[in-house]
Amino acid sequence: MDYRQRREQRLPRRPRVRFATGLLLAGAVYAYSGPAPAWQATRPALPASLEPQPVAVFGTDDREPLPAKYKTLQSKMGLLFNPRSRMVCTAFCVAPDIVATAGHCLFRVAGERPPRIADFWFARNYDTVRDYARIAGHATGTTAQHVISGAAALNMRPPIDATKDWAFVRLARAACGKEVLPVRPLTTEQILAAAAAKRVFQVSYHRDFTPWKLAYARPCAIMRSFEGADWKTIAADFADPDALLLHTCDTGGASSGSPLLLDTAQGPEVIGMNVGTYVQSKVEMTQGQVTRRFKAETVANTGVSAAAFAAKLEAFRRATILGTAAQIRDLQTALKQQRLYDGVIDGAYGPALRVAIEAYEKAQGLTVTGLATQALLTRLNGAAAEKGKRRARS
Repeated sequence: MDYRQRREQRLPRRPRVRFATGLLLAGAVYAYSGPAPAWQATRPALPASLEPQPVAVFGTDDREPLPAKYKTLQSKMGLLFNPRSRMVCTAFCVAPDIVATAGHCLFRVAGERPPRIADFWFARNYDTVRDYARIAGHATGTTAQHVISGAAALNMRPPIDATKDWAFVRLARAACGKEVLPVRPLTTEQILAAAAAKRVFQVSYHRDFTPWKLAYARPCAIMRSFEGADWKTIAADFADPDALLLHTCDTGGASSGSPLLLDTAQGPEVIGMNVGTYVQSKVEMTQGQVTRRFKAETVANTGVSAAAFAAKLEAFRRATILGTAAQIRDLQTALKQQRLYDGVIDGAYGPALRVAIEAYEKAQGLTVTGLATQALLTRLNGAAAEKGKRRARS
């Protein structure tokens, strides 16, 4: 998948050259190969690529097997995959029952049909343990309520929503336990300084390199401008470019959703998430017609700064999610009374309800999550009751 923007550079003579920039969200694997192994008789088969290829390797491939000093990361990471949609991405534990991954792994991008969230599985420590867990609500048809993301449909045209390409998923059980990676939001300047000091690295699953075993890539250079692509030009392509991390850690298929990590005395801490690859290409045009196409050039891999999602994670951790259709109907009714929800009262959590919740949260100065929570329903009911009392007194 890719986002593409076409930009025209005016030259003094014809032909003209148009530049196209975009993101390749190729860290997810979509094709099956062969039947499930025998040990998976009661587990879903893991999708695999028939012809694995690196997604973005800069110069020499610097990926290597996970060093012994970082072996504890194995128990804090895993694969998030959907056998029906053939999607495989890296995910990592951020709470006993919550994992983080790239948003497009769950929803794909705008214009594409999203897979069923209920069909996803998380396999923690896929290298050795393969501890499987389903998504919360999978048995009751309420999985959509147990996901929070930057966007449910990523915009493919400028301004590109790459910095919204993150998601947190609540599991049906606490599969992560105490094996959790701390999330540390830093300023862009702090991240750039840490990268310059060679303290930033990436750990991920890759289809093309030691398949389905964690690989290590370091150091991750994180910069604003690159040869042939200055920051002013890059920033114009993205929504919220301040949260964008352009890095050069080498990646392969299934690396979407992997953590960008800071080496600290207390151990690795998450400062961002890898989500895609930024590419630049150009075509030569004469009298409005394409006369020559040039080879696309990879500029850098793209990541989202933890500053973009840390507060949302805290809200998600504390949230008590509404778990019944009756509760969702009550929420829909309350938001309809606020003239924020114009959908049907059907007890189902969907895009229209999420938008209504976000609008209410924004208007009330709350953290915008889009989550259907007990606290939100209580707040709305309290407001409705107070409004009724005022009417009675008038």
